[in-house]
Amino acid sequence: MTKLAFVILLTVLGHAGFVGSRITVSLSAIGQGASPRTVGVLMALYAMLPMLLAVPAGRLIDRTGAARPLAFSSAAVAAGIFLPFAWPAPPMLYAASVVIGTAFMVQHVALNHVVGTMGDPAGRAVRFSWFALGFAISGFLGPLIAGFAIDLAGHRIAFLVLAVFPALGTLLLLWRWPALPAGHDARPEAGERRVADLVREPRLRAAFIFSGLLATGWDLYTFVVPIYGSRIGLSASTIGVIMSTFAFATFVVRLFMPALARRVSEWTVVCAALVISGCAYSLFPLVTRVPMLMALSFLLGIGLGCAQPMIMALLYAASPPGRQGEVVGVRTTMLNASHTFLPLLFGALGTALGMGPVFWSMAAFLLSGSWLAGKRR
Repeated sequence: MTKLAFVILLTVLGHAGFVGSRITVSLSAIGQGASPRTVGVLMALYAMLPMLLAVPAGRLIDRTGAARPLAFSSAAVAAGIFLPFAWPAPPMLYAASVVIGTAFMVQHVALNHVVGTMGDPAGRAVRFSWFALGFAISGFLGPLIAGFAIDLAGHRIAFLVLAVFPALGTLLLLWRWPALPAGHDARPEAGERRVADLVREPRLRAAFIFSGLLATGWDLYTFVVPIYGSRIGLSASTIGVIMSTFAFATFVVRLFMPALARRVSEWTVVCAALVISGCAYSLFPLVTRVPMLMALSFLLGIGLGCAQPMIMALLYAASPPGRQGEVVGVRTTMLNASHTFLPLLFGALGTALGMGPVFWSMAAFLLSGSWLAGKRR
């Protein structure tokens, strides 16, 4: 097994549990009578500590390498998902959200650091495209497994099933420990290392901004679709199928990304992703039939799925030597800031005005961003 294939397998196992837990936490809360505002709080808790700790985690990984942080975080993801099974009480959903979100943040930064430091820089976009394909596979499996497990056995058993995946990843990592690259130590530099220095770098700043915009579109989907599906009377398995259609689309588009990365510039792909995603979001509140919801989910998955490898390639190309993990940490902090506050905002908006304004607001952000990305081409 090559190092990249090993990292992709770890990604699939960890991310399947993470993304499956998000829909299970949402639907479990909704089943207990929670409002969209409460679901928004739960989704915000997934991102609250990652928002504060991602940069320190990135610096730690720069210094020590990725192996030990990855092992501890993978085990913590499994433990966090297991909590609502061990203690099926509403307060445990809040605790699980914090533990799962924080642990997966460390895992995500470590895996990105490993892929970014592999091989030669010329092949970085291709490697990130293959890496993103792993996220597409797990993004497809997680909601599907969660939805059917809930309908067949209930929310509690669904948490147990999902905890198996990161637990297997932890065992695999311990078994094949030498196969994982240790990463690179941070290089000593004169003066204090400041995040502001990274943000002031024009190429990094642009990549941070558009990465946050695209990730917000992705994160909002996982938040609003369970709520919207429940409001129009869909079952948990049907919602899981719709969300898996989104993930299947990211898998399909990423099959072609390694070849596309050799022929098309990064900013061209980012611009196209924003246009496609904005159009899909604008149509969501207008449909209630499952086939049309699946079609729009597929279209949204095509748009959002093609951009992430290009964003990561742009970030690593502009990263100062020895600070790649820190750059990923800064990106993760920015993403989790939006993941923390936007669910609260959109949850309150959805409670007061319905889900239509939530979808259309996101569409407006994405389409506005496409104009700015077009200028950077």
